[in-house]
Amino acid sequence: MSIRDVYIVDAVRTPIGKFGGALSSVRPDDLAAHVVKALVDRTPELDPARIDDVVFGDANGAGEDNRDVARMAVLLAGLPVSVPGVTVNRLCGSGLEAVIHAARAVALGDASIAIAGGVESMSRAPWVLQKPERAFPAGHQQLHSTTLGWRMTNPRMPAEWTVQLGEGAELVADKHGIGREQQDAFALASHRKAAEAWAKGLYDGEVVAYEGVDLPRDECIRDTTSMEALAKLKPSFRPDGTVTAGNASPLNDGAAALLLVDEEGLRATGREPLARVRASAVTGIEPQLFGLGPVEAVQRALAKADRSFGDLTTFELNEAFAAQSLGCLAEWPELNPAVVNPRGGAIAIGHPLGASGARLAGAVAHQLAAAGSGTGVAALCIGVGQGLALVLER
Repeated sequence: MSIRDVYIVDAVRTPIGKFGGALSSVRPDDLAAHVVKALVDRTPELDPARIDDVVFGDANGAGEDNRDVARMAVLLAGLPVSVPGVTVNRLCGSGLEAVIHAARAVALGDASIAIAGGVESMSRAPWVLQKPERAFPAGHQQLHSTTLGWRMTNPRMPAEWTVQLGEGAELVADKHGIGREQQDAFALASHRKAAEAWAKGLYDGEVVAYEGVDLPRDECIRDTTSMEALAKLKPSFRPDGTVTAGNASPLNDGAAALLLVDEEGLRATGREPLARVRASAVTGIEPQLFGLGPVEAVQRALAKADRSFGDLTTFELNEAFAAQSLGCLAEWPELNPAVVNPRGGAIAIGHPLGASGARLAGAVAHQLAAAGSGTGVAALCIGVGQGLALVLER
């Protein structure tokens, strides 16, 4: 069986909303449907009935995104009912996992045309109540927030594995000697690059506004922040720590989607592809050091693609925390930091968990198309200790 080339024809995303912000009134299944519909509308030559599958990443799935949000998106977007949908969960890597899942199906001939993406509404993540072990309990019952992080943790898990995500970032900072000022400078650069990219119109061909919502750009970008302002923020996880709300990604809402095809599917779209899928890799690491998960994943993916760090035109690394990103960069000394997140990263743009990986993959595809040629990587760290990477080329 021959392996088919897989092309990314288009990629879209919503502006990313802040927690409790402009998109908080929009259900996650509606966010997902919005980007699916926008993607199809932008390719009028494509008969939607030819879409073989829709794959979406979703990290929560405990609220309005339950019952297979990918299939809900298909139906709400008005696609033919013959188009199926499947939802995957690799926590923060879910959106990129969806892209890899769809690309693999196309490469193997199981699909010719597929949509992959991700969605998350952290604003609308519900509280959940654990079912009691026996009927009619007399005592109080605890509600668990599903917005972020551990809940209903298995007591058999070692305590060092189940630390808060921010404490995990502090551990990476300890490991690599990354101080507060270095983290704040990284965060400031993220905001400045994102603001400049929006001002230059670099996101105009990628971002599709949600009708009826006044959100012209990513909601968490802070044009006027400074090192002085960031320095005033208190540590969030240790009294004497270095990780703050200013040098970590915020809580967010948003969705992203990509159109993936083989050669036959490409002819059906009548479009020139943005990029081609080259390789991917997933790895595991100690859960408390999740922030360093991308280190080996990126190295493996590049090796599969027969590429090196010196070949990279662009590199979208999810900025879960400045400490985590800087820790990864410290372990890739041959990588030119100038190619990393050239249009800003998640600290400024936002990190809607299930959508972020799809946003990164779409960003790399658009940047390669703008460059005309080159190789790019999208990579994320993943809570509970994993790393995921995708190599694209044009």
